[in-house]
Amino acid sequence: MIIRNIEVKRQVVPLKKPFKTALRTVVNAESVLVKVTTESGLAGWGEAPSTVVITGDSLDSIESAIMHVMRPQLIGQNLLAYERIFHIIHQSMVGSSSAKAALDMALYDILAQRCGLPLYQFLGGYRNEIETDYTVSVNSPEEMGEDAARYIEAGFNVLKIKVGKDNIQEDIARIKEIRSRIGSQVKIRLDANQGWQVKDAVRSIRKMEEMGLDIELVEQPVKAYDLEGLKTVTDAVDTPIMADESVFSPMQAFEVLKRRAADLINIKLMKAGGIYKAQMINYMAEECGVECMVGSMIESRLAVTAAAHFAASKKNITRFDFDAPLMMAQDMVNGGVRYEGRVLTLPDKPGLGIDGIATSANEGVGQVS
Repeated sequence: MIIRNIEVKRQVVPLKKPFKTALRTVVNAESVLVKVTTESGLAGWGEAPSTVVITGDSLDSIESAIMHVMRPQLIGQNLLAYERIFHIIHQSMVGSSSAKAALDMALYDILAQRCGLPLYQFLGGYRNEIETDYTVSVNSPEEMGEDAARYIEAGFNVLKIKVGKDNIQEDIARIKEIRSRIGSQVKIRLDANQGWQVKDAVRSIRKMEEMGLDIELVEQPVKAYDLEGLKTVTDAVDTPIMADESVFSPMQAFEVLKRRAADLINIKLMKAGGIYKAQMINYMAEECGVECMVGSMIESRLAVTAAAHFAASKKNITRFDFDAPLMMAQDMVNGGVRYEGRVLTLPDKPGLGIDGIATSANEGVGQVS
C-alpha cells in the first residue's frame, strides 16, 4: 500500500443555469481532479473545486498545494499507516482545505477498496440511501417562484432558497412568492451566505415566523467570524439556525458548540479538509446533541459521491445538500452515487465506486492520465 504517484488534472463543466448566491455567480463548474496510485495498482479519486470567496482556494493554488507541498511528503508513504498519512496532510501547510479534501477522499477511496467495502460501509454504514434538497438561486421573486415550482414538479420536496443578496424586504418577498407557488407541504430552508446584519436577520426571521412561511432552518445568516452575532440570532428566534461558513475546522466547531451559537452545523468536505476532519466535527456535534447536514460546493458527481459516502455512514447527519451534479449540463463521471430524482443510492462497489472521469465536455469518460 505504498503511495507511488499523485496526479492532477483540471475539469470544466458548464452549468444548465447560472448558480447565484449572495457571494458569487457561477457559470461553469471548475475543479481539480486528483488520482492517487499505489504500488499494488489500486487507484483512488479526489476532486477540489475552486471556491475563492468561501475557502480561498483557486485552481492554481489547489494544484500547487497538492503537487508542490503535499505530494513530495506522501510519495513512498505506506497508506496502511493512514493515521500518520492524514496527519502529514493536515500539518503540511496552513489552509488549502480543498486541496487537502481532494487528497483525503482519494486516500479513503483506496483504503475502502483495500478492505473490499463501499466507503460508506468502511466509515460506519448507517444507511445506503439519502435524499437531497434542491437549491433555488437568488433572482427576482417571480423567477425564483418559477424555479421552485419546476423543482417540485420534478419530484423534490425540500428546497434550499438562496437569499441575502439584496435588502431584507426583497428576501421576504422571494420566500412569500415561493411559498405561494409550492404550497405548505414542501420544506423550505434559507441560506443567506453571510448576507444579513444581525438585527436585520432577527427582524426578518421573526417576520417570516409571524407570516407563517414555515421555514425549516436558516443557514449562516451573518458573517462567518461573528459568532456572537450568530448566537444572538439563534437565541432570538424560534427557527433553527445552522452554522456553515463559521465552521471549517473541528476547533471552530468546538467554539460554536461551546457557545451554543447555532442549532445545527453544515459540514462540507472542502471546508473541513476531507473526511478525516469531518468525522471529528460530526462526533463532537453528536455528543452535544447537535445534528449535522452535509453539503457541497459546485462539485461534480466525483466529490459529491465522496461526501455522500460520508453522510450516509453517520446517524447524526440528518440533512443532505447534494444537488450540484444535477445542475451540470453534462455528467462527467462513470460510476459513483446514482440519482433517482431526489434519492441518492450509494454504489456497492469497493471504495467510492468511481470507474472513470472526463475532464471536459469534448472528452469521453475515461481515466485521468
